[in-house]
Amino acid sequence: MPPPAIALTDSAAVGPNHDPLARTDPPAGTDPPAGTQVSEDDYWAYYYEHENGYEWNDGRLEVKPVSDVLTLQVYQWLLRLLQYYLETHANARLTALEMGFRLRLADKVAIRKPDLGVVLDSNPIPLADLDRSYKGTFDLCVEALSDSSPAEIARDTEQKRREYEAAGVREYYILHHEPRWQRFYRRNSFGLYQPIPIEEGVLQSEVIPSLRFRLEDLLRQPGAEAMIEDAVYAPFVLPAWQRDRQVLKEERQAREQAEHARQQAEQLAQRERAEKEALLAELARLRGAS
Repeated sequence: MPPPAIALTDSAAVGPNHDPLARTDPPAGTDPPAGTQVSEDDYWAYYYEHENGYEWNDGRLEVKPVSDVLTLQVYQWLLRLLQYYLETHANARLTALEMGFRLRLADKVAIRKPDLGVVLDSNPIPLADLDRSYKGTFDLCVEALSDSSPAEIARDTEQKRREYEAAGVREYYILHHEPRWQRFYRRNSFGLYQPIPIEEGVLQSEVIPSLRFRLEDLLRQPGAEAMIEDAVYAPFVLPAWQRDRQVLKEERQAREQAEHARQQAEQLAQRERAEKEALLAELARLRGAS
């Protein structure tokens, strides 16, 4: 059994510890193409926060590809689901798009910016409020796949899968609007990724307790009102809203029952009055006849 790879960062080696106000101007020609060779120090200093969204792979710049709108919508739905989950459980923090982490692998160093990262409160390296990069290893990474070229597909489905696996990212999700490109991996006891079992169409995370979703809902993208009626999502989607709604429902039912009881009482009183008036009229008729 191979030993697990270690990808925790050397805090002294991670560039974002520098003071951003003390940064010098970047060198001339700071919009280099993908594949340009730069040092790690220069990457942190000039390219980590660059508008091109550069990642750094073993000394060379890589440009994060752009996903299409439909895939972006899949990503946004899962992000909302995670936000609903954390509003309920508050046991992790999220990063998105431009937050990077340093992967110190057996054969190289890379700096990756997952489209979505999750750091559990139980992670030995917390995500601090003022961090501009994460100094540990994410518990979950999510990438929204770009399919504009075979190389871009391979980057997420092969290259990053190997890197995240070796780095110790416990779960890795690849999102796309076509199910054939979707992938969901979990690291096993040997440190290797295996597809996460899907039971009755539902993926259950082991890394994030109680988080689950239907794969078909990545495309259907149900809203909150539909999810709170769904047994898959109801336990963690807006439970306070559900409680408030239940209180309002019970109050409405109580008002309706009270109104029904009032109407019944009024109808009974009307019948009693009518019967009394009929009896008095009959007595008056009998007295008149005598």
